[in-house]
Amino acid sequence: MGQTLAPISALLLSVACFVLGHGLQSTLLPLAAESAGFTDLEIGVISSGYFVGMVLGCLGAPHVIMRAGHIRAFAAMVSLMSAAAIVHPIIVDPIAWFVIRTVSGFCLAAFYMIVESWLNERATNENRGGIMSLYIVILFGSMVVGQVSISGMDINSFVPFAIASVTASLAVLPVTLTTSTQPAPIALVQFRPKKLYNNSPAAFVGSLLVGVTNGTLWTMTPLYGSQIGFTTNQAAFFSAAIIAGGMLFQWPAGKLSDLIDRRIVLLGLAGFTGLTALAISLINPTDFLIATGMVLIIGIFSQPAYAVAVAHGFDYADPEDFVETSSGLLLAFGIGSIFGPLIASLLMERLGPTGLFWMIVVVSLALVAFLLTRLVAREAMDPDDKTDFEYSTTAQVGSVITPEPLDVDADNVVPPEEFPAYEDDIYNFDTGSGDRTSGPEEEAGGTEEEAESQAPHPAR
Repeated sequence: MGQTLAPISALLLSVACFVLGHGLQSTLLPLAAESAGFTDLEIGVISSGYFVGMVLGCLGAPHVIMRAGHIRAFAAMVSLMSAAAIVHPIIVDPIAWFVIRTVSGFCLAAFYMIVESWLNERATNENRGGIMSLYIVILFGSMVVGQVSISGMDINSFVPFAIASVTASLAVLPVTLTTSTQPAPIALVQFRPKKLYNNSPAAFVGSLLVGVTNGTLWTMTPLYGSQIGFTTNQAAFFSAAIIAGGMLFQWPAGKLSDLIDRRIVLLGLAGFTGLTALAISLINPTDFLIATGMVLIIGIFSQPAYAVAVAHGFDYADPEDFVETSSGLLLAFGIGSIFGPLIASLLMERLGPTGLFWMIVVVSLALVAFLLTRLVAREAMDPDDKTDFEYSTTAQVGSVITPEPLDVDADNVVPPEEFPAYEDDIYNFDTGSGDRTSGPEEEAGGTEEEAESQAPHPAR
């Protein structure tokens, strides 16, 4: 295992640093915005800005990577993310913060693409699942640590923003100093929502509505905690409980969906998410332990839902369409996440803090109703025909990693040789697959036959 992790240890260290800073900002910004006198709607708009950037990054970041190459694009995105973090306390304005968060979302999307394509390239068919699962665990863990690291900091000072900036900046060092070669170019895919919906309506609508729910929970729970009287420290742990709950149940929910109709599992997750949100709305708990326990439960049921929806989409997709399916569902999730914080902020202004969870109730019930219609419209797939659930391919903290290699000959893929950043003797463009042909990369990536089995990560 040590030999497997050694070539990617620098990359995983960069991931930990970068996501830790991102997690710190995700809790800090709603609290700092409230302290600065921003309205709930303004905070919702700022939160939506992050997901606007993520969607734009899914569409545009591949062009940046292909133009500049992985290492230069990585350094640029990390540097820009660091700069964005430090600008918040300098320009305390809702519009400026929206723009900054949009930039941050774009940087995160590009960062995930670069890292995942790099890991895919370094992994073999035998260890890819283990490497990618470790990557997802590091993502979740770093996010939680980043969220709770705000404890003890003065959110009205320059310090937490500086720490978020410095932490992000440190992420560039392990990668830029590594001697490993950068991976093959990323290929582009088209987003065809009609085709995606026709292939699997439950997966498409599920990803969209789960995006509304989870995007809201990720960004607005710190504000909710503050408004019901929690201290900064308590609000941080309160928010982190949602991600922690997702870590606990992501794998069990996925494996359960291997055994029975995934739509039933998704329906159950949505139903219990709605019931828990309803309980929070009615009880309105202000005790820290009780409230944190309840959002831990809502995290257990809400966070794995996207993974199950993606797995269901893979079940009905042809192998050559896995890339388009994963990218399309991620974009649907991102679009839903844009609207979630906006709607929640409006309800919080009208109904108070519980407006956030009333929105979760309504969206969850809408998903339950839609899934019931799909259960009637289409028979369940035979369990033997399903694509096995893989934790690493369906966690939405980063992006989606497809279970099968990219088919560069598919009519919806733009071959990487059309882009100038990799026009050198490291890559053999005669095959259109970015295979390595000579030099030290053979040492890191194995034989040419092994390289051919390793798919470059798609754009999403």
